[in-house]
Amino acid sequence: MHRDRVLTGLGLRLLAILMLSTMGALIKLAEQGGANLAEIMLFRQLFAIPFILAWIAAGPGMRSLRTRRFGLHLNRTVIGLTGMVFNFGAVLLLPLAEATTFSFTAPIFATILGALVLHEKTGWRRWAAVIAGFVGVVLVAQPGDGHIPLAGALVGLTAAFFVALIAIQLRQMAKTERPATTVFWFSTLSVPPLAIAYPFFAQMHDWQTFAILIGIGLIGGAGQLALTAALRFAPVSAVVPMDYSSLIWATLYGYVLFGVLPSQWTWIGAPIIVASGLYIAWREQRLGLARRASPVEAPDEDPDADRERRIEQRGELG
Repeated sequence: MHRDRVLTGLGLRLLAILMLSTMGALIKLAEQGGANLAEIMLFRQLFAIPFILAWIAAGPGMRSLRTRRFGLHLNRTVIGLTGMVFNFGAVLLLPLAEATTFSFTAPIFATILGALVLHEKTGWRRWAAVIAGFVGVVLVAQPGDGHIPLAGALVGLTAAFFVALIAIQLRQMAKTERPATTVFWFSTLSVPPLAIAYPFFAQMHDWQTFAILIGIGLIGGAGQLALTAALRFAPVSAVVPMDYSSLIWATLYGYVLFGVLPSQWTWIGAPIIVASGLYIAWREQRLGLARRASPVEAPDEDPDADRERRIEQRGELG
């Protein structure tokens, strides 16, 4: 039965990644139809709310929306919207495969933020993985080569930084707030400022573009819920590797819809970035197990092992 639950979690995670990759392709199609970033963001948040409400009604119930930490949700919304600007901006500025590859640096930034913000003890092995990950970034970006816009690369890396920052923030919020509460308030609080800005950026589009914009919200909302639901059935360490399947979908969508394939440097650098992120996730899982074990049983050979056993396993990084 436990095995079945893990397989369900893996399946949900793969489905979520497919949906979010599809959302990325729709964002580029919406731009080709004349939609701008402000319009895309409003439709993304607005049309995700029905899915979220249905999920909450069928699960924890509407009472789960109550919170005594409203200011915390406001702060989450500000950081989340800022991160969304860079995340969607990277999709608009870069080919899909390259934008996806830069997003894989989120675990690297999460490790850095964990050490600097949460004062977590980080051993030399994970710092080595961080350095290796940035070597992969340099290979993909090829500074000075010109095959990837420098602005696009910086936006992509900034987007990954915000993903890591939000992961740290959600980890802190999870101590008092349910996932359903956090998801609902982020989506709901995002709509008013986006709606205020919308009239200044709104344009007339054909029905196909409006359909794409609505699809961004519906598919993005469903993907977000599937991403969260996967963690009900399988641990973070099991589902995170599934996130890297997004590179397959990004490459496929990029070629079929836009006639673009990743450069040779992306094929070289992306595996290094992926390996770095997977090692960081594996290392933190191992240290989490070691922390719960006795010093004799802890399978860690680092000189800093005793201190690292006190690290709490990080939440979702993907």
